[in-house]
Amino acid sequence: MWQEDLKIGEKQMKEVKEFFLKEIQTLKTGRATPALVEDIKVDYFGTLAPIKQVAAISLEGFKTIVIAPWNRDNLVDIEKAIRESNLNLNPNNDGKVVRLVLPDLTEERRRELVKVLGKKTEEARIRIRKVREEFIDKLKEKEKTGAISEDEKFKAKEEIQSLIDKFNDQLEVERAKKEKEIMAV
Repeated sequence: MWQEDLKIGEKQMKEVKEFFLKEIQTLKTGRATPALVEDIKVDYFGTLAPIKQVAAISLEGFKTIVIAPWNRDNLVDIEKAIRESNLNLNPNNDGKVVRLVLPDLTEERRRELVKVLGKKTEEARIRIRKVREEFIDKLKEKEKTGAISEDEKFKAKEEIQSLIDKFNDQLEVERAKKEKEIMAV
């Protein structure tokens, strides 16, 4: 009975991890990646759409992102959306594509990015703990109604804690990898 709730909790933790991975992809490491710009919303004929839906995004070397819109009329809109994003990048519109050249990161900026990474990691851990709290609340309710015994409740708590430890370890591995990538010169 509680095993179903455990599966739901595990699914929620996987979603938290996936969201975390997507979030940390957007942290600039001095190396170009399409993930940096693909979700920026651009005005596409009166509707907001992510750049990845209105243009092809490719790389030129390690530091340049090239955005080729399906319709050249959108070049100005894409350029404007990038300027207004919080990426602090200066897009270059040559009439055919928009180029973004990533500047080299200073030591100070790298340290700031590591702090942001730490905050994002802690936010993910908090979300995972929230899943545990919801699970434990369900367990208590089931114990009150007599649906599970006290022994089952303790076993279920051990299982959810094991899952939480597993996901926190995975988050830490990803955080360490991203930190190494950010600090690499």
